[in-house]
Amino acid sequence: MSLRRRTKIVATLGPASSSPECIEALILAGMDVARLNFSHGCADDHRLRARLVREIAHKNHRFVALMGDLQGPKIRIAQFEGDAVTLHVGDTFTLSTQHPANAGNNAIVGIDYPALIQACAPGDELLLDDGRIILKVDRVDTHTVLTTVTVGGLLSNNKGINRRGGGIAAASLTDKDREDILLAAELEMDYVAVSFPRYASDIDEARVLVRGAGSPAWIIAKIERAEAVADDEALNGLIRASDGVMVARGDLGVEIGDARLVGIQKRIIQHARTLNKLVITATQMMESMIASPMPTRAEVSDVANAVLDYTDAVMLSAESASGQYPVEAVQAMARVCVGAEQEPTSTTSGHRLGETFTRCDETIALASMYAANHFPGIKAIISLTESGHTPLIMSRIRSGVPIYCYTRHIGTQRRAALFRGVYTVPFDAAQLDPAEVSRAAIDILRTQSLLQTGDWIILTKGDFYSNSGGTNGMKILQVT
Repeated sequence: MSLRRRTKIVATLGPASSSPECIEALILAGMDVARLNFSHGCADDHRLRARLVREIAHKNHRFVALMGDLQGPKIRIAQFEGDAVTLHVGDTFTLSTQHPANAGNNAIVGIDYPALIQACAPGDELLLDDGRIILKVDRVDTHTVLTTVTVGGLLSNNKGINRRGGGIAAASLTDKDREDILLAAELEMDYVAVSFPRYASDIDEARVLVRGAGSPAWIIAKIERAEAVADDEALNGLIRASDGVMVARGDLGVEIGDARLVGIQKRIIQHARTLNKLVITATQMMESMIASPMPTRAEVSDVANAVLDYTDAVMLSAESASGQYPVEAVQAMARVCVGAEQEPTSTTSGHRLGETFTRCDETIALASMYAANHFPGIKAIISLTESGHTPLIMSRIRSGVPIYCYTRHIGTQRRAALFRGVYTVPFDAAQLDPAEVSRAAIDILRTQSLLQTGDWIILTKGDFYSNSGGTNGMKILQVT
């Protein structure tokens, strides 16, 4: 039997991956979540991609979640007369709120965020284009920030601005984000990712807007501001407010510095799992595959380390959206995930030992995983669920035992595509005689050659199959 990959893959769709043929190839290669980046493309582009994902996934009997990623309040420079300039170390360069938006040159460029002026002080370092250009602030006037270039290079239109150490912060949700939340609801997105949140209240606001639009989508907080990881209180506040987090290493690395990024990434993954939330590791994971059919050894190591840290998913951005080898990038990522998952550290867990639990379904979920990891005969865990919460909690525990999310709800079926080590099985227990439920659930896996006579399974369920959060029972059954 071939090994099933437990770590999930998020792939961003874009100009290179919008055809039906490419989307089908991505799904067959292992794309579990299709990310639609609302920073690029128009609403009709996203409508087409969402429709194709749904239709092609259904045709291939796959469950693929859709994630809408809000643009957020990224602070950017305006445009240059020739689309780009080259800055050299020692050059003086001015950022101005009054300079014409399309008339930048190698001495001055407009900015779209007047509050940047108040947020800067002499001695600050401003990082442009994800840190490729670094400016040191010399003086701040009423409408301008005057700087000296300390790291030069090519600077093109509309590149982002960060300050070393963070502290430049616009409101988390923009008018465009509010429009895109309505689009996400229209397209029945399973997840909505919020860019640049600073506080739990930013996530709370997004949740109100998403629910107000009629969407049940789960909210992903993108961790990309220095303030979000300033201390455990700030980080845990964002994690608790969300349904999951994304380690968005581009802007986060710029603000906190690359030297701290790996340690912070590991802390975010650990905290998210401890708090029973999803976690996605993202940004430049296989960057070289934008132009190469093979990843570098460093990229392989990067993906594998995230897998060994037990991230739920690893993500491709430009590699699949605009690169030359989108399908090969998914295939390579899947290969690396499976390889890393063979290490013993990926199946042993000390998760929450010594802690108390707060919910009945949480207790059943964690007890099931303890039993599965200590009874060698267990080959599968079957979770009969409405919302998917029980298999989500189960998947926080390191284990090599597959977890099957049995549910009648299409939203839960798709949502579980992001849970590490969880596989969806459409199943409506309410339509069966209660005495037949366990046998019917086991028979599905037997027909797929995933179980055989003599194997043991764990089955969890509630007394009533229509109540979310009602899981209160666990059985250990032998396949006969």
